[in-house]
Amino acid sequence: MKLLRFGPAGRERPGLVDGSGRVRDISRVTPDLSGEILDSELLARLYHQDPAAFPIVDNPGRIGPCVGGIGKIVAVGLNYADHAAESGMAAPTEPILFMKSTSSLIGPNDPVPMPTGSSKLDWEIELGVVIGRRARNVGEADALDHVSGYCIVNDVSERAWQLDRLGQWVKGKSADGFCPIGPWLVTKDEIPDPQNLAMTLDVDGRRRQSGNTRTMVFGVAFLVSYISRFMTLEPGDLIATGTPPGVGMGQKPPVYLAPGNIMRLEIAGLGSQSQQVVS
Repeated sequence: MKLLRFGPAGRERPGLVDGSGRVRDISRVTPDLSGEILDSELLARLYHQDPAAFPIVDNPGRIGPCVGGIGKIVAVGLNYADHAAESGMAAPTEPILFMKSTSSLIGPNDPVPMPTGSSKLDWEIELGVVIGRRARNVGEADALDHVSGYCIVNDVSERAWQLDRLGQWVKGKSADGFCPIGPWLVTKDEIPDPQNLAMTLDVDGRRRQSGNTRTMVFGVAFLVSYISRFMTLEPGDLIATGTPPGVGMGQKPPVYLAPGNIMRLEIAGLGSQSQQVVS
C-alpha cells in the first residue's frame, strides 16, 4: 500500500493511493497515520480492503509528512562509502548515529526555509525506514519484522553549523523544514528488497546525486537491529539511512543552496518530492 496524509499543516487527513494513482480518504477508519495505527490490526485490515470502498479525493491539495506524531528521527552518517570519501572521511566501522528534531519535519513538496545566518545549505537524499512494531535489542534476522514501510527523506543540512560550530551534528540538521518526508509511506510488502533501490536528486534540473541503496555500508536490517541496542524504537519512529555521493559539500568547488533553488528527489517505488528553498 501507498499511504499518505493530505491537507493543511497540522490538520492532515489519512489516505491511500489506489491502483490508478487516485487518492482515497480513509479517515472513516483511522484519524491519522501515526505509530499507534502502524502498530495495530487496522493496518493489516487495510491490506485486505478494496480501495474502492473509500471515497476519492478529487483535489487533495497539499501533501503532508507521510507519518504523523513521529516520536524520534534517528539518522545515520556516512553510510555510503563513496559519500564518506567525498567528505574526506573514512567509511565507518560501525554506524554513526545522530538525531534530527521532529520540528524539522515538513511535507514532501513544502518549501524549505533558509535559516537566518545559513551559509552552507545542503541536500541529501535518503531512504527512510518507518518502524511499525516496537524494537528493543532485536536480532538482524528479525529486524525487518519491526518495519512498517519506507519513504523518501531529504536530510537537509547546514554544513557550517554541522561541522564548523563544534559539538554534535544535530545543530546543522534540525532547523525548521530540514526533514521533508514522503510523499508516501510505502508498506514493506511493496518493497521486497530495500537494498536495491535507485535514488536520484536534482537541483534546478541538474543531476547532483545518483546512487542505489545496495551500496550502503550498513543495510536496513542491520541498522534497525543496531539502533535497537541503544534505544527502543517505537512505532512511527523514522530512521534516515544515509546518502549517496553528490552532496553540495562534495562538489569541487562546493555548491550550496540559495533561495529559489528547487530540489527534486526520487527513489524507485517510493515516488518523488520537490522543494523550493525560500528566504
